[in-house]
Amino acid sequence: QVQLVESGGGLVQAGGSLRLSCAASGRTISSYCMGWFRQAPGKAREFVAAIDWRGASTVYADSVKGRFTISRDNPKNTVDLQMNSLKPEDTAVYYCAARPGIGTWNTFSDYNYWGQGTQVTVSS
Repeated sequence: QVQLVESGGGLVQAGGSLRLSCAASGRTISSYCMGWFRQAPGKAREFVAAIDWRGASTVYADSVKGRFTISRDNPKNTVDLQMNSLKPEDTAVYYCAARPGIGTWNTFSDYNYWGQGTQVTVSS
């Protein structure tokens, strides 16, 4: 089992930045694809970004491409999401997710483990 705990959420003005962090425990995530998803009120959970097991390959949703950066530190068992140029439409609960394997995945159902989420609110 992998336990995931997100941190770093908060309230920020439009144009600002936040850095989310996901700490994993229970198992090393060095052989896992790690992803970030988000869910706004009344909307379905949507893919944000994913990174492969080595950190060599990343995938982003079009809505965040060029503004968000996903990274990982396998020795520390952590994954981060740097979010710049934030917009009010980025407001959501952000979730960290993990699945074993050497590829990258961008679908909710592909992931086996989920954190509890951290709230990000961007004011206009």
